[in-house]
Amino acid sequence: MGGFEGHLYPGLSLFLYGLYHARLVSRALIRNYPVQYLPHRPCSKGRWARLQQIYYVGLAKILSSFILVAQELHNIQGQFVLISKIYHQRNFLYHKQWQHLTLYTTFFLSGCVDVVSQNLLPQRSPALEQGAQALGMFLILPLMVSHLQDSEGVELQCHVLLIQALFLLLLVVIAELWAPNVRQLWVMKAFLYMIIGSWLIQIAFMLYKPISGHKWMDDDKNDILFITIFFCWHVASLAILMIWIYGVSFLWYCYIC
Repeated sequence: MGGFEGHLYPGLSLFLYGLYHARLVSRALIRNYPVQYLPHRPCSKGRWARLQQIYYVGLAKILSSFILVAQELHNIQGQFVLISKIYHQRNFLYHKQWQHLTLYTTFFLSGCVDVVSQNLLPQRSPALEQGAQALGMFLILPLMVSHLQDSEGVELQCHVLLIQALFLLLLVVIAELWAPNVRQLWVMKAFLYMIIGSWLIQIAFMLYKPISGHKWMDDDKNDILFITIFFCWHVASLAILMIWIYGVSFLWYCYIC
């Protein structure tokens, strides 16, 4: 996730995925559904019946992965290889780019599992989808920790806060494997996905295109301190957004729908 687009596009994808789960959670809480994911609707016999059954979130994950990979490869200057061979020496190259591609691969595999679970199996398997999410988070977290090795100052503080949110999300998705119908976990998962997504978007602007026009300075303690403050503002703002989504969903399902 290098550069402005490399932080912005994954951030938008994760934020929208969090909004999707926030809508599912609100519907489940308001209508008192015992499960977060509803079963298949009965298939009709129309021409577009099969198209109506497609799980578009999984397809969106796959498409987003291809776009992110294309963007990453486009920004690489020179030949993209794993190991250089010069005078009998072997050196690994483009380590951050390979980290990013590995991250995008987890999104792609998660999308494939969602599509298979929703469209190819006789009955949807939420456990399979949750297991794919847990595995993906288990891969992403150590990659992000290793990503800090060349970071310092503002970039380091931004990514440390991001890793904290990723660690909490890993705990939530692992707990959901054993307690899939606990609604508190549903709420936390949606909330953390939105935090991670919005914070990635914030990182993109802070590091590469500051809205104020002034670059954040690594040697300025005030800049480092305000990064944490901004992160706390993100958390509080998204908590308010979750409440607003629930309120709008309540009005929709109780009085309109």
